[in-house]
Amino acid sequence: MDGDTMSDDRIIKTEYSEVMQKSFIDYAMSVIIARAIPDVRDGLKPVQRRTLYDMHELGIRYDKPYRKSARIVGDTMGKYHPHGDSSIYEALVVMTQDFKKGLPLVDGHGNFGNIEGDGAAAMRYTEARLAKVTQEAYLADLDKDVVDFGPNFDETEKEPTVLPVKIPNILINGSEGIAVGMTTSIPPHNLAEVIDATKAYMLDENITTRELMRYIKGPDFPTGGIVTNQDDLLEIYETGVGKIKLRGKVEVEKAKGGKVNLVITEIPYTMIGANIAKFLSDVAALSETKKTQDIVDISNQSSKEGIRIVIELRKDADVENFKNLLYKKTRLEDTFGVNMLAIAGGRPEVMGLKSIIKACVDFQYEVATRKYTNLLAKELDRKEVQEGLIKACNVIDLIIEILRGSKDRNMAKNCLVNGEIEGIKFKSKESKIMATQLMFTEKQANAILEMRLYKLIGLEIEALINEHEETMANIFRYEDILERRDSMAQVIMNELENFKKEYKRARRTAIENAEEAVYKEKELEEMDVMFLMDRFGYAKTVDIPTYDRNKEAADSENKYVFKCKNTGKICLFTDAGQLHMIKVLDLPFGKFRDKGIPIDNVSNFSSEKENMVFITNQTQLNLCRVIFVTKNAMMKVVDGGEFDVSKRTVAATKLMDDDRVLSIVCIQDQKNVVLQSKDGYFLRFPIDEIPEKKKAAIGVRGMKLGEKDELEAVYYTQNGVEVEIPYKSKQLVLNTIKLGKRDGKGIKVRG
Repeated sequence: MDGDTMSDDRIIKTEYSEVMQKSFIDYAMSVIIARAIPDVRDGLKPVQRRTLYDMHELGIRYDKPYRKSARIVGDTMGKYHPHGDSSIYEALVVMTQDFKKGLPLVDGHGNFGNIEGDGAAAMRYTEARLAKVTQEAYLADLDKDVVDFGPNFDETEKEPTVLPVKIPNILINGSEGIAVGMTTSIPPHNLAEVIDATKAYMLDENITTRELMRYIKGPDFPTGGIVTNQDDLLEIYETGVGKIKLRGKVEVEKAKGGKVNLVITEIPYTMIGANIAKFLSDVAALSETKKTQDIVDISNQSSKEGIRIVIELRKDADVENFKNLLYKKTRLEDTFGVNMLAIAGGRPEVMGLKSIIKACVDFQYEVATRKYTNLLAKELDRKEVQEGLIKACNVIDLIIEILRGSKDRNMAKNCLVNGEIEGIKFKSKESKIMATQLMFTEKQANAILEMRLYKLIGLEIEALINEHEETMANIFRYEDILERRDSMAQVIMNELENFKKEYKRARRTAIENAEEAVYKEKELEEMDVMFLMDRFGYAKTVDIPTYDRNKEAADSENKYVFKCKNTGKICLFTDAGQLHMIKVLDLPFGKFRDKGIPIDNVSNFSSEKENMVFITNQTQLNLCRVIFVTKNAMMKVVDGGEFDVSKRTVAATKLMDDDRVLSIVCIQDQKNVVLQSKDGYFLRFPIDEIPEKKKAAIGVRGMKLGEKDELEAVYYTQNGVEVEIPYKSKQLVLNTIKLGKRDGKGIKVRG
């Protein structure tokens, strides 16, 4: 067999789809468990847990100086989290931000960002240390073997699989994360309320979610605000899924000149970051789009002290109605989607309030059991040693005799433990007999051999006896805690109560049932206005008196001038066969010398792709019939009512691939139509010969054109009125052209 050829028995044949499925599931579970979803026991994601543990290992305590964030990030990445520095630093930053976390776990020094979405300074410029609560409630018992440790990524270090957190952190700080095929979104809660609910569960494990909600009223967001759907909270907490409706807190202040200031002092939790700037632009847009005329000014006066967004309103403004407008049209009222997903027992699970508290309490019992088992073992060891030393003090002369008579340490130790006296010189037979009966334990013998002589001082012996009594008391206490669940529960509850006393704060978010915001639009007073548009496509409207005063200038400076209703619409037809509808209200209304707005900005019309053929108001259009003429001489009459549409853009006619609309006019007094081609052919025939069609029709041919010929212009004549046009070097009277039939070739007019 060739060296390059692999034998068949080394090739594992498998189904491709199975390999893909297994690989994707492995990847998904890795993202879920090792990255995006918090553990229900400590409420932390791996990156947060590793960062806090590393700070603990580096000794960056709350009472020690701050250390550079870059040092913390580098150490965490090198030892525990080899996934890039940005994810570690971002996790560190979030744990310092009191507007994101109900209970910040890290004490930051420097620029760690703000509520308005400004990012933190680079990690080389900022410093951090553990918060006091983190040291006391999250990391305190790590030295007592209360949680399992596992190898790090390269098996050079050990890291905790979970932190021994003594409070339900997953509820207090909440969590958000996106994994593969699932997301978690747990709102933050008030620490004091969560602790009270936890104690209530420990006293009665059959407590219902409704009863737990006597203590936990609802979420408590660090940004405050108002939860407006209190009645929905029970179902959300029972299922772990639902939507919380949030509103910002709005206050009314009187300003100078009878004006009113609407002051937003608290915002929905979902608005933090870039959404504050978005809110300001949305409020400005309400004024620009004429949704409201009440806004005089808007300013963001927020600072480190808190949020303060001031909206200045007109004197006669309906404040309540305007407030409802903000709730309806901006993110001042928003929804927080709840999905309380956490890792429980090594797998992701959507949990209700009671399930989360139960998991946290079970974890507390587990940690306490391991803690007090270890403490008891240490105290039993101390008891053994203490009893040996007390016994030794009572027979110290004999022990000194054994030590002086022994050749080496082992001989002496063997005598103390096993009573072996061979080779040891004694002063008397009594001593020899007593030496065989000592029977110290291994630990006691080692302690005796290492005992210093000053321990034989009377006071030291007394201190040893007192220490022994203390040890016995501890043993009794630890055994009681381990044997009786009530005793352990009391210890856990006492700890919780101490944390509550030290770290509690008043609730920030109000919980209520609020009525849905109803905004009533002010009825606009209907009036006639003049539509003005210049040859550059800038349009505006002015009132009739303004137009009358400036009639001459208005007619000479503008290409299109006509009357319309301020509540109506403008119909704009293009050579591409499109009809664009424009609301008159979208056009600027005001002074005659105002520039206006490009028609492109208030409609789907694009001056780069199509040309304007005809423009009128919808009311006028509804009352007349319209003649369409294309460059290929296709013609039709359409009832204007067909163009009464609600869409912003519709097809006004159907065109052949190489055709464009040349002319559109309303039929009034016109009797005949005159078609002029590029090659100089003119055809005049009665308008009555043009059939009426639907807007979706192509129409009929109005004139037979040569191979490369096309229509250049369309004119209309009426009886008794002479119409002249300049043609080549002379004036051509259109009425003199011989009246023909539609679809004729026409006559050639020489220059």
